[in-house]
Amino acid sequence: MIGLLLVTFAVCILLRFPIAFSLGLSCLVFLVVDGTPLIVMPMKMYSGIDVFVLLSIPGFIMAGNLMNHGGLTEKIIAFCNHLVGHIRGGLALANIASSMLFAGISGTAISDTASIGSVMIPAMKKEGYDADFACAVTASSSTVGPIIPPSVSMIIAATLTGLSVGKLFLAGAIPGFLLGLSLLGYTYYISRKRQYPKHPRSSLRQIGRGFIDTFWALLMTVIILYGIIGGLFTPTEASIVAVLYALVIGLFVYRKLTPRRAMVVCLDSMKTSAALMVLIGFANLFGYILITEQLPQIVSAQILGFSDNRYVVLLLINLLLIFVGTFMETIAALLILFPILLKVALAVGVDPIHFSVIALLNLMIGLTTPPLGVCLFVAAGIGKVSIGAVSRAGFPFLLVSLSVLALVTLIPELSLFLPDLFME
Repeated sequence: MIGLLLVTFAVCILLRFPIAFSLGLSCLVFLVVDGTPLIVMPMKMYSGIDVFVLLSIPGFIMAGNLMNHGGLTEKIIAFCNHLVGHIRGGLALANIASSMLFAGISGTAISDTASIGSVMIPAMKKEGYDADFACAVTASSSTVGPIIPPSVSMIIAATLTGLSVGKLFLAGAIPGFLLGLSLLGYTYYISRKRQYPKHPRSSLRQIGRGFIDTFWALLMTVIILYGIIGGLFTPTEASIVAVLYALVIGLFVYRKLTPRRAMVVCLDSMKTSAALMVLIGFANLFGYILITEQLPQIVSAQILGFSDNRYVVLLLINLLLIFVGTFMETIAALLILFPILLKVALAVGVDPIHFSVIALLNLMIGLTTPPLGVCLFVAAGIGKVSIGAVSRAGFPFLLVSLSVLALVTLIPELSLFLPDLFME
C-alpha cells in the first residue's frame, strides 16, 4: 500500500501538480483504496497546523514583505555597494553581501533571488559582467538567506523536532556566514581573473549615509533575535513585533509604504501564508500515513543496515537531501523527510540541532543544483539566459557550497558553538 502512495505522489509531481495538491491527492487515493474513513484527512490536517509556533510564519512573511515594499532592497544594495564597490568585481560582491544582509528580512531563498536579482542582474549586465555569471552569483548567494536567522524554514524544523527556535537560529549563524564568505572569496577570484569592473571608493560620509539608510531595517533582525534568545518574547510574539515595527519604519521612516500599499502587502502575505498552511496540513497527513505504514523504521533499517558509521550515514543523507532539494520545495521536503531522517541521525549519535542545520543547508544547495534547481530558473528568467548557461556558470559556486556543507557536517561545533554559549 505504501507503494501506491509514493507512486501516486511521484506521478503528480511529474505532471507538474503543485506540491500541496500532489500530497493531498496521493493521500486521498491511499485512504480510499485502504478503506480508511476520510474523516482522517481533516483531522490530521488540522492537527498539523494547530501548533502555536506556526502562528509566527504569517507574521514573519508579512514583516519581510512590508520591509521589501518599503524600499529596503535598494537601500541594502546601495549600502553594500558603498562598502565593497571599489574592489574588483564590486557589484558582484555587493550582490552576495546584500543577500547576507537581506537574509534576516526575507528568510527564503526564492524571495531573495527574485528581489535582489531583479535589481542586481540587470545592473551587472549593464556594467559588463557576463549574464550567466550574474545569474549564477545571484542564485548561489540566495541560499544564505534561510541559514542566517531568522528563517521560516528553521521555524518549521523546530516545530518538527520540538527544539528551541532560538537555538536553531543561533546554530545557523556561523554556517550561514561561512557560506557567504566562501562565495565572496570565489567571486573575488573570478572577478580578478576576468577583470570585471570596479567603482570609485566611496567616502566615509557616503558609507555612513548608507548605513543610516539601512540601520532601521537591520535593527528589526536584532530585535527579533535578541527578543527570542533573551526570552523577552516567543517566536510568535516576535513575528507580531516585527510586523508592527515594519509598518512604522515603512510608513514614517522610509515613507515608501502607503496605507493602500500596506493593504496589498497584507493580502499577498495572507495568500502566501494560506498556501503554506495548506501545504503543512497535507504534509502532516502524508507523514501520518508514512508512520502508520512504518516507513521511517524501514528507511532507518536500510540505511543502518548499509553502515552504522556516523559519517557514512550523514553522507548518504546529504546525497538524498540534495537530490530531493533539486525538485521539491524546501518546506515540503522538510515536512516529509526531516522526521524520518532525524531518527536515523539520532541513531548514530548526531545532535538534533546539528542535523537540522545540515538538512537545511542541503535543501538550500538543492535549490541551485542543476538541472531543476528552482533558484537557477528564477535567476535565468530575470537575466534572460538559458538554464544551461546558468547551470554551467553556477557549477563552481555549487562546489564551494558543497565544501561548506562538508565542513558543517564534519565539524559539529560550527553549528553548536553559539547555542551552547548563549542558551546553555
